[in-house]
Amino acid sequence: MCKLVLIDDNPIDHYIMRTMLYNNEACKQATYTFDGSMILEFMEENKFATDLLPDVIFLDLTMPDFSGWEFLDKFEKLKDSLNKPIGLYVMTSSVRESDKERSSRYGCVSSFISKPLSRQVLNTICQQTAAN
Repeated sequence: MCKLVLIDDNPIDHYIMRTMLYNNEACKQATYTFDGSMILEFMEENKFATDLLPDVIFLDLTMPDFSGWEFLDKFEKLKDSLNKPIGLYVMTSSVRESDKERSSRYGCVSSFISKPLSRQVLNTICQQTAAN
Protein backbone atom coordinates (compact mmCIF):
# COMPACT_ATOMS: atom_id res chain seq x y z
CA MET A 1 0.00 0.00 0.00
CA CYS A 2 1.26 3.44 -0.94
CA LYS A 3 1.26 6.27 1.64
CA LEU A 4 0.86 9.56 -0.17
CA VAL A 5 1.25 13.21 0.88
CA LEU A 6 -0.05 16.13 -1.17
CA ILE A 7 1.46 19.53 -0.36
CA ASP A 8 -0.48 22.20 -2.20
CA ASP A 9 -2.02 25.54 -1.31
CA ASN A 10 -5.03 25.03 -3.59
CA PRO A 11 -8.03 23.27 -1.98
CA ILE A 12 -9.33 22.35 -5.44
CA ASP A 13 -6.20 20.30 -6.06
CA HIS A 14 -6.79 18.55 -2.73
CA TYR A 15 -10.34 17.73 -3.84
CA ILE A 16 -9.17 16.44 -7.22
CA MET A 17 -6.57 14.18 -5.55
CA ARG A 18 -9.15 12.87 -3.07
CA THR A 19 -11.52 12.11 -5.93
CA MET A 20 -8.84 10.28 -7.91
CA LEU A 21 -7.81 8.26 -4.84
CA TYR A 22 -11.34 7.22 -3.94
CA ASN A 23 -11.44 3.40 -4.02
CA ASN A 24 -7.85 3.27 -5.26
CA GLU A 25 -6.49 -0.06 -4.06
CA ALA A 26 -2.85 0.95 -4.52
CA CYS A 27 -3.15 4.00 -2.24
CA LYS A 28 -5.33 3.70 0.83
CA GLN A 29 -3.60 6.34 2.97
CA ALA A 30 -3.24 9.98 1.96
CA THR A 31 -2.42 13.18 3.82
CA TYR A 32 -3.33 16.58 2.45
CA THR A 33 -1.70 19.76 3.68
CA PHE A 34 -1.14 23.38 2.75
CA ASP A 35 2.03 23.49 4.88
CA GLY A 36 5.14 21.67 3.68
CA SER A 37 7.14 22.69 6.76
CA MET A 38 4.81 20.55 8.89
CA ILE A 39 5.62 17.49 6.75
CA LEU A 40 9.36 18.17 7.03
CA GLU A 41 9.09 18.40 10.82
CA PHE A 42 7.10 15.15 10.94
CA MET A 43 9.67 13.33 8.79
CA GLU A 44 12.56 14.66 10.88
CA GLU A 45 10.89 13.49 14.09
CA ASN A 46 10.01 10.08 12.61
CA LYS A 47 13.00 9.44 10.34
CA PHE A 48 13.58 5.98 11.82
CA ALA A 49 9.90 4.95 11.82
CA THR A 50 9.61 3.77 8.24
CA ASP A 51 5.99 2.71 8.71
CA LEU A 52 5.04 6.33 9.50
CA LEU A 53 6.91 7.98 6.63
CA PRO A 54 5.21 8.61 3.29
CA ASP A 55 6.13 6.64 0.20
CA VAL A 56 5.26 9.44 -2.21
CA ILE A 57 5.05 13.23 -1.94
CA PHE A 58 3.34 15.40 -4.53
CA LEU A 59 4.60 18.95 -4.16
CA ASP A 60 3.32 22.21 -5.60
CA LEU A 61 6.06 24.76 -6.24
CA THR A 62 4.18 28.04 -5.94
CA MET A 63 2.79 28.48 -2.44
CA PRO A 64 2.61 31.72 -0.46
CA ASP A 65 4.03 30.95 2.99
CA PHE A 66 6.46 28.09 2.46
CA SER A 67 7.21 27.52 -1.21
CA GLY A 68 7.91 24.24 -2.89
CA TRP A 69 11.43 25.48 -3.54
CA GLU A 70 11.97 25.96 0.20
CA PHE A 71 10.59 22.46 0.79
CA LEU A 72 12.99 21.02 -1.81
CA ASP A 73 15.98 22.78 -0.26
CA LYS A 74 15.21 21.32 3.17
CA PHE A 75 14.14 17.88 1.93
CA GLU A 76 17.34 17.55 -0.09
CA LYS A 77 19.29 17.85 3.17
CA LEU A 78 16.94 15.56 5.13
CA LYS A 79 16.40 12.71 2.66
CA ASP A 80 19.65 10.85 3.36
CA SER A 81 18.87 10.63 7.08
CA LEU A 82 15.50 8.98 6.45
CA ASN A 83 15.27 5.22 6.84
CA LYS A 84 13.17 4.99 3.70
CA PRO A 85 13.34 6.28 0.12
CA ILE A 86 10.51 8.69 -0.67
CA GLY A 87 9.41 9.47 -4.21
CA LEU A 88 8.99 13.21 -4.60
CA TYR A 89 6.98 14.47 -7.55
CA VAL A 90 6.86 18.16 -8.35
CA MET A 91 3.28 18.78 -9.46
CA THR A 92 2.71 22.30 -10.66
CA SER A 93 0.68 24.48 -12.97
CA SER A 94 3.88 26.29 -13.96
CA VAL A 95 4.65 26.01 -17.65
CA ARG A 96 8.03 27.69 -17.30
CA GLU A 97 10.82 25.53 -18.66
CA SER A 98 13.10 27.17 -16.08
CA ASP A 99 11.02 25.63 -13.25
CA LYS A 100 11.31 22.18 -14.80
CA GLU A 101 15.04 22.63 -15.30
CA ARG A 102 15.57 23.99 -11.78
CA SER A 103 13.60 21.15 -10.19
CA SER A 104 15.66 18.58 -12.10
CA ARG A 105 18.76 19.82 -10.25
CA TYR A 106 17.40 18.36 -7.03
CA GLY A 107 18.42 14.73 -6.64
CA CYS A 108 15.31 14.09 -4.54
CA VAL A 109 12.88 14.91 -7.37
CA SER A 110 11.54 11.81 -9.10
CA SER A 111 9.64 13.69 -11.79
CA PHE A 112 8.12 17.02 -12.83
CA ILE A 113 4.39 16.73 -13.55
CA SER A 114 2.20 19.45 -14.99
CA LYS A 115 -1.24 19.95 -13.46
CA PRO A 116 -3.75 18.62 -13.71
CA LEU A 117 -2.45 15.23 -12.68
CA SER A 118 -4.15 12.44 -14.60
CA ARG A 119 -5.65 9.42 -12.90
CA GLN A 120 -3.47 7.19 -15.08
CA VAL A 121 -0.22 8.86 -13.95
CA LEU A 122 -1.35 8.80 -10.31
CA ASN A 123 -2.29 5.11 -10.53
CA THR A 124 1.02 4.22 -12.17
CA ILE A 125 3.01 6.01 -9.45
CA CYS A 126 0.94 4.44 -6.65
CA GLN A 127 1.11 0.94 -8.16
CA GLN A 128 4.86 1.11 -8.71
CA THR A 129 5.39 2.34 -5.16
CA ALA A 130 3.11 -0.29 -3.66
CA ALA A 131 4.97 -3.01 -5.57
CA ASN A 132 8.33 -1.97 -4.10
